[in-house]
Amino acid sequence: MVEALRCPVVELRQYTLRPGGRDVLIDLFDREFVESQEAVGATVLGQFRDLDDPDRFVWLRGFEDMDRRTEALEGFYGGPVWAAHRDEANATMIDSDDVLLLRPASAGSGFPAPVGPRPAPGEPAPPPRSLVLATIWYGHGPFDAAFVDFFRQRVRPVLTGTGCEPLAYLRSEHAPNTFPALPVRLDEEVFVWFARFADEDGLDRHLRELEQAERWREEVLPSLSDRWARAPQRLRLVPTDRSSLR
Repeated sequence: MVEALRCPVVELRQYTLRPGGRDVLIDLFDREFVESQEAVGATVLGQFRDLDDPDRFVWLRGFEDMDRRTEALEGFYGGPVWAAHRDEANATMIDSDDVLLLRPASAGSGFPAPVGPRPAPGEPAPPPRSLVLATIWYGHGPFDAAFVDFFRQRVRPVLTGTGCEPLAYLRSEHAPNTFPALPVRLDEEVFVWFARFADEDGLDRHLRELEQAERWREEVLPSLSDRWARAPQRLRLVPTDRSSLR
């Protein structure tokens, strides 16, 4: 069994950046904002370039629980590293409020532990450089235990059969946001799953095979569509050099 990270609370953060600002922010983030956040109790799960939007930066941050989240955020945003670099970071951003608060949908559905250590700042990332797919489903109502069973028993086998093995799957966490300086989208019901591909060709092949799969079209997709409040969102994500998830 793959070892899982202890992160029962996860933020999925999507930032809209000023044109040309993404590489500036990534250089700063990878150098200054990884170990400094983990020193106060957060886990930086992964940080990414959006393959389809040159002005979008996406990253994942995890916590042991909501109380630890509050402590970690107070420690980091009230600490010396953020004070020293916040102006440079904020200057790259148009919007940083697109944040989903999530929790693993079931036991064992959280993110796997990294297979190796991060490279030090400035070191090149070891191969392979993968592509991560994040798929966000927006629901009319909660994605409850019955839906999680449906995902495991009906959806996941079709995904796996078309070359896509989900790494993690999570659903909305509706605990109150006890750090209001950082807004989160608490009024939406979401189910988010992540998968890893060797390259863009592998991802495209999966999507083609999924669209053509009879079981997907006739058994799975109609049931999913009934639950969706709006069109799903797909994020094709390229890990930065220091992303743990890669």
